[in-house]
Amino acid sequence: MSTVKEVPSPIDLRNKKAAREWERTALEKRPERPLFFGKFAEQIQLKGDVAAILELGSGPGFLAEYILCHSDVRDYFALDFSAAMHGLARKRLGEFSQNVHFVERSFKSDDWMEGLGKFSCVVTNQAVHELRHKSLAPRLHMQVRSILHEGGLYLVNDHFAGPDGMSNDELYMTREEQIEALRVAGFSEIQTLICQSKMTLLGAA
Repeated sequence: MSTVKEVPSPIDLRNKKAAREWERTALEKRPERPLFFGKFAEQIQLKGDVAAILELGSGPGFLAEYILCHSDVRDYFALDFSAAMHGLARKRLGEFSQNVHFVERSFKSDDWMEGLGKFSCVVTNQAVHELRHKSLAPRLHMQVRSILHEGGLYLVNDHFAGPDGMSNDELYMTREEQIEALRVAGFSEIQTLICQSKMTLLGAA
């Protein structure tokens, strides 16, 4: 068990009312999200044949909806610890839901990968900081690497700390720390795809 003192979350996203409010305000607070979604989809398209994608911290399905609308993905695994968020995602995705496997697990657990199989691509959007301490990120990235096919792609978008970024440097990594966390996890090819609005999207293989 980790002895890291986690940064408390100001919201319980397992609560239906809180989940709905987060969904309602997310795009208002981060209007640049579609730009990042577009880059996710572009990288997936460039990769070519993507049989299965796993999204960590899938929330109400914003990213899943964009990727499924703009990419040819046969199986999409949406992993989130909140049943309330999965409920919102099912409603948003509509007919796309037939290709989506909703997995109710926390990626903070030791065995969240159990039984999921291997993936061509793993994506996560503004969720890594929900580990609630930046020191836990390398372990998560190692777990992701263990379920990627050889040559698989890992796309990670999150807030960064430091100049032009977030002030909480216990919860959020600097841009340099984000890259180093991926290197520590064993990823050797790391590329910054977008960096703006206090967020950075990295591609790793």
